[in-house]
Amino acid sequence: MKTYETMDIRNVTPAHHGSTGETTRIESMGSIRRFRAVLVLFVALLFCAPAATQAFAQSFAPASPEEAGVSSERLARIDAALEQYVEEERLPGAALVIGRRGHVVYSRAFGYRDREAEEPLDITDLFRIASQTKAVISAGVMILQEQGRLLIDQNLSDFIPEFDSTTVAVENEEGGYEIVPADRSITVRDLLTHTAGIGYGWGPAAEQWVEAGIQGWYFADRDEPIAATVERMGNLPMAAQPGEEFVYGYATDILGVVIERASGMPLDEFLRVEIFEPLGMMDTHFYVPPEKADRLTVVYSVTEMNGMVRAPDPGHMVGQGMYLEGPRKSFSGGAGLVSTPGDYARFLEALRRGGILDGARILSPKTVELMTVDHAHDAWQGDGGGFGLGFGVTEELGWSGLPGSPGAYTWGGAYHSTYWVDPEEELVVSYMTQVIPAQGLDDHQRLRALVYQALVD
Repeated sequence: MKTYETMDIRNVTPAHHGSTGETTRIESMGSIRRFRAVLVLFVALLFCAPAATQAFAQSFAPASPEEAGVSSERLARIDAALEQYVEEERLPGAALVIGRRGHVVYSRAFGYRDREAEEPLDITDLFRIASQTKAVISAGVMILQEQGRLLIDQNLSDFIPEFDSTTVAVENEEGGYEIVPADRSITVRDLLTHTAGIGYGWGPAAEQWVEAGIQGWYFADRDEPIAATVERMGNLPMAAQPGEEFVYGYATDILGVVIERASGMPLDEFLRVEIFEPLGMMDTHFYVPPEKADRLTVVYSVTEMNGMVRAPDPGHMVGQGMYLEGPRKSFSGGAGLVSTPGDYARFLEALRRGGILDGARILSPKTVELMTVDHAHDAWQGDGGGFGLGFGVTEELGWSGLPGSPGAYTWGGAYHSTYWVDPEEELVVSYMTQVIPAQGLDDHQRLRALVYQALVD
């Protein structure tokens, strides 16, 4: 049976790659005295400072799987599966963090950061998380509502005047389209639920979006602030009327500009102050700091025709990207962040606990509850669930054929990463790979089955 080494994922640096920590040794009488003094201080805090001890107890710390109702023996099936994907060259690498009942019970990496250089993947390496950025931005918007700086039912034009009178491209019988006025104003909540009618520039009026230089989700190479790009969007025809359809696209990038306007701060600074630093997410950035460059994973493409191929460098959208060498000006709220499985697991754990982790509260429990119920209603065409304020939510369990719980929420990213939170099972899962496109892969579905089969209490 394989053993599982969990780690405190808050404060790991590249110098700690592969380390398991060392037991402190008391080697002198002086050390013993100091130890006793610390013990006395701890006992005093335990009984005299309940707030401090409560924060200590909330730490998302490692524990043996069995302490959290998880079987070590059954977790070994995850090892075998992910190792097989790497051996069969279906995945270059994969990294997974599982939290249960407030503890990290699994934290492992498989395969390679760089296959050609034979550099093994580490759990603290950096991944492009693409659309997993959307959940972080959605949380940022809700933080501003809690601060009284906006309401999600406000009109978008209150923050970005270019969206005051939007239009919609409607297909006609001749195969073309007509441009008509929008039936109503776009609201912030429309953006949170992707029902604003704004796609990625591939709607009926796609050629107008191309002419404006706006199409596709990739922003890292843009030599202009995100607000300048978003302002141009307001004058282009949208793909659907506000509130009528679930249209996945630039909505969350626009929300990033809303955050900047409502807070008076650049988006990267707002996220650092309000989310990343309070939650100890020290490895989450829009662009990779130079000192962390050697930790950025290499991107591969997996297709049925060509198998696994290293993506172009630097590439655009499906390549290595410009997270190292780009202009570092465009903070894409829809798809721009890089992170680690551990950092993102801390964000998920804070949401699972009702907006708090290690004594740092970023949201109230009622706000998290509001975010994780269906708001899209008839506009959502998916089976078995709906879409909340930044998350897909599960309502009916039976449709997918995979285990889970009603009330769980989830999403993923273009580089084949995924996550979910299951409040009923007190479970968070943060899974990252570096593959785009990812044809013929079933690791997400297999992982879901393997995670739940390991829960035994």
